[in-house]
Amino acid sequence: MSQHDPNRGRRDGPPDLDELFRQLNQKLARLLGAKPPQGGNTPEPAPGLALKGSLLAAGGVALALWLVSGFYVVDAREQGVVLRLGSFNRLSDSGLHWHFPAPFERAEIVNLTEVRSVEIGYRGSAQNRVPEESLMLTEDQNIIDVQLSVQYDVKDARAFLFNNLAQDADAKDIVKQAGETAIREVVGKSLVDFVLNEGRAQIAVDTQKGMQDILDRYGLGVRIAKVNINDVQPPAPVQAAFEDAIKAGQDKDRLKNEGLAYANDVIPKAKGMASRLIAEAEGYRERMVSTAEGDSARFRQLLPEYNKAPAVTRNRLYFEMMQQVIGNTSKIVIDSKSGSGKLLYLPLNQLLEAGKAGATPPGTASAKAAPPELPAEAAPSEGRSGRDSTRGRELGGR
Repeated sequence: MSQHDPNRGRRDGPPDLDELFRQLNQKLARLLGAKPPQGGNTPEPAPGLALKGSLLAAGGVALALWLVSGFYVVDAREQGVVLRLGSFNRLSDSGLHWHFPAPFERAEIVNLTEVRSVEIGYRGSAQNRVPEESLMLTEDQNIIDVQLSVQYDVKDARAFLFNNLAQDADAKDIVKQAGETAIREVVGKSLVDFVLNEGRAQIAVDTQKGMQDILDRYGLGVRIAKVNINDVQPPAPVQAAFEDAIKAGQDKDRLKNEGLAYANDVIPKAKGMASRLIAEAEGYRERMVSTAEGDSARFRQLLPEYNKAPAVTRNRLYFEMMQQVIGNTSKIVIDSKSGSGKLLYLPLNQLLEAGKAGATPPGTASAKAAPPELPAEAAPSEGRSGRDSTRGRELGGR
């Protein structure tokens, strides 16, 4: 091959690594301010300078990545807590924020709206009981089994991070212990019937208030959202006896209600009957007193007339009394002496009915004989019946 061959020195195959490193060193030298040599030949940088440039480039990239690691994003439902060398520094709301990267500052993100829950007295279902948590004593010295669940969230991110000394990050252990303390206090102040029947809602409210007071004293930064009383019943060994006692109490209430219903039905009737009898007795008394007063006044008015004509007044009183007495009987008196001897047919039934109704039946006037005249002193008054006239005539004939 000739020395002037243009293909001299060209090799087939991969590029030369030495050439590549040489070009890289030249570029680093220009970046570091090295002056190119005169003459046109490319200078070769020293090995130490190339290594220094590589380290500076790698350090720049690492610094950039370290600074970028300080950016963090806080969601609208969250709150950020920035710690500087382990101590609280500031709070950050929702949005993009930056802090000095570790190890100088660190950002903790706390979800404020997440509803956390803890179970007391059971795990998962009501059948998985935890007796050491659910069994408690009531005020009347009865043991009862209570299961409840507690729902809570975070109201203070700083207090939640710094005052939560439990191993659980959600502070479930502290909340569960506070719940056990509060429910035992509330149940210990209540009777067993109140806990089993109508007091569940009130017990849940009192337990929630007690738990919140305890956690506020701890400064945990937790808000109790709701306490649910899932199940309240006597322990399994005495559950049958409790059911019998409950049935007996229900029977007692039923019989008591039936007795009250019967009393409410009978007593007003008896009072009404008593009031009616009293009213009737008072009316009877007033009537008898008025009648007696009227009779007394009438007799006092008759006394002057009797003094003037004793016989006439005596006969008139006699006739009135006989009319009153005989008028209530079913007998009819006929004067056979004043007639012609003929017995006429008298409608006795009609006469009796007409006498009761106060009306004169037809044909009665023809059936009655006109009475003869009486003496002047025994003359009957106007409007008297035939029986009074007949009786007066007999008395006059005597």
